[in-house]
Amino acid sequence: MQIEGSRAIVTGGASGLGRGTATRLIEMGGRVTLVDLPHSQGAAVAAELGAAAGFVAADVTNPAEVAAAVDGAAETMGGIDLCVNAAGVAPAFRVVTRTGEMFPLDLFEFVVKVNLIGLFDVTRNAARHMAGNEPGPDGERGVIVNVASIAAFEGQIGQAAYSASKGGVAAMTLPLARDLASYGIRVNTIAPGIMDTPMLDAGGGDLKERLAQLHMFPKRLGTPEDFAALVVHLAENRLINGEVVRLDAATRMGPR
Repeated sequence: MQIEGSRAIVTGGASGLGRGTATRLIEMGGRVTLVDLPHSQGAAVAAELGAAAGFVAADVTNPAEVAAAVDGAAETMGGIDLCVNAAGVAPAFRVVTRTGEMFPLDLFEFVVKVNLIGLFDVTRNAARHMAGNEPGPDGERGVIVNVASIAAFEGQIGQAAYSASKGGVAAMTLPLARDLASYGIRVNTIAPGIMDTPMLDAGGGDLKERLAQLHMFPKRLGTPEDFAALVVHLAENRLINGEVVRLDAATRMGPR
């Protein structure tokens, strides 16, 4: 798939990895519809990115809002060629705390709803539109790039819900690719390591520096630009399908 002239939908597009991806796609000549929460900076970010960007407010845990957002994006852009599912949450909680408090079941459910079920809902709606595209080289009609995490494989203390949700994203990558192969739609997943996104800002520079030292090489945090570069490669290389690709500078996380 060529990025120039493509039509992309990016969830979580108002910040972090999603915003970085949208920026790169537009720089390469694509059009992008950002999907993010109503109270996000999505509208402002879309305005900043220019005429090639649009914004649709939606909560990925709400099926009606997801369907409306994807349909609206397809109508505005004249179709969807690329879907990047970057929306996600990462609250931490021990299964049982030292004071005897259990992991709140509603919090566990919320994480899975956003990171796994919501991602799948966007995927199925985007695939519905991609299936109607005119086939390109090799019969390709669309590309879906999902976001997992290295926590899918090396979850730390407090990450039971997050790891479960991201592990589900990684595990369904191959079945999704197999399901959609007959339509010429490829599905791949990126499992980022420690990335320099707004979620780390509250910890300050000292925290970021300590986390950067966990990387084997290079000794720096990953950036939205690093992530976007991999999205572009996965979109452009038609032979990559059903893969989970770690983006982590050879990091393997310990228990804490």
